[in-house]
Amino acid sequence: KVDGTLWAWGKGNVGQLGLGNASTFSSPMQVGNDGNWAKVKGGSQFTIATKTDGTLWGWGDGADGGTGHGNTTDYNSPVQIGELTDWSDISAANNRTCVAIKTDGTLWAWGKNSNGQIGDGTTTSRSSPVKIGSLTNWSKAVTEGESTLAINTDGELFAWGINNRGQAGLADTVKRSSPVQVGSLTNWADIAAVSSSTYG
Repeated sequence: KVDGTLWAWGKGNVGQLGLGNASTFSSPMQVGNDGNWAKVKGGSQFTIATKTDGTLWGWGDGADGGTGHGNTTDYNSPVQIGELTDWSDISAANNRTCVAIKTDGTLWAWGKNSNGQIGDGTTTSRSSPVKIGSLTNWSKAVTEGESTLAINTDGELFAWGINNRGQAGLADTVKRSSPVQVGSLTNWADIAAVSSSTYG
């Protein structure tokens, strides 16, 4: 809400609502008492969020490490991911992959990585945030359907992950496990991704 409080409802079988239980609610319920939530993203039965103080939080189904706590444990209330206070933007996929950008422009990812969608050059799932490459000018990143898109402040577009239907936009169907620039244009402004297709 505009007062910074966080609310959740719907299926809560593995604590993804953050209400301290595994119950289902058909009406909005307040998550804790904090009034400084900034952004929240829901994946497949898990949730990640940032606060106005730059902290990063995760809860719900811990499978594949999607909650970011270095394990695969389920959490039914918000738990801070690490101790850093410089998280800026976040995205979560239904397949339990997460990407995030820090205020210094670096890109981080964790969770499921079966098709290289984390972007760290491997297909190994990560249960804690790992830095992706060395660039420090990332401005937005989104992940969904085992593929990831990102743009930087230079207006360049990058893609990686599954590419069996050409989701990466790289004129082929070869999956990538690290960010690859899509074309040579430098005027990309926004991005979105869905489960079986990717859009710049």
